[in-house]
Amino acid sequence: MTEVKRPYDATGRRERARQRRLDVVIAAQALFEADGFQATTISAIAKQAGVSAESIYKGFGTKAALAKAVFDFVIAGDDEPVPVMDRPETKQVLDEPDVRRKIQRYVAGAVSRQTRSARVQIAIRDGRHGDDTLRATWQSVLDERLRGMTILGRHFLETGDLRPGITPDEVADVLYTYISVELYELLVLQRGWTPEQYGDHLVTAITATLCPPSV
Repeated sequence: MTEVKRPYDATGRRERARQRRLDVVIAAQALFEADGFQATTISAIAKQAGVSAESIYKGFGTKAALAKAVFDFVIAGDDEPVPVMDRPETKQVLDEPDVRRKIQRYVAGAVSRQTRSARVQIAIRDGRHGDDTLRATWQSVLDERLRGMTILGRHFLETGDLRPGITPDEVADVLYTYISVELYELLVLQRGWTPEQYGDHLVTAITATLCPPSV
């Protein structure tokens, strides 16, 4: 009797691997936010995710690399391999003709991303003081923010509607500063502002700094 071989299900295997990876990222996020980077062990993450510690090291390499994967997940809001700059909410900002409304649209998305990611960013930022492997991860977070704000700042400048004499570096630096996790930490996490209040403040401050006074 001839044995009938079942076709190899590569798609199913990839989906299961992706789900296991996502389970690890979500478990790491919860533990990093609750306990901080240093106090969170790979063993604890593995237990919460229902996988082996060995599989985490195999999949991510280091705890610092896992922390970066967590950051990428919370910034995006999902595990789809689509950069923030290529997502529909960014396209809405780019397609909006009025620069003040561009700022409003951008800030709306930035507030959502900050609300999802702030505690992870803080865990990475503070964790680097006790773990040298995390220093490069935090620097990568900062570098990505500056690259994004440089691109967005140039786009704002191309409208021709920013205040006269403002430079591309100044625009990028203003955006880079106002969307920093430190400002969210101070106003929302420490002073108790709502995300809506925080967003309104960002729109007012960024518009007043970048745009000429309204007539």
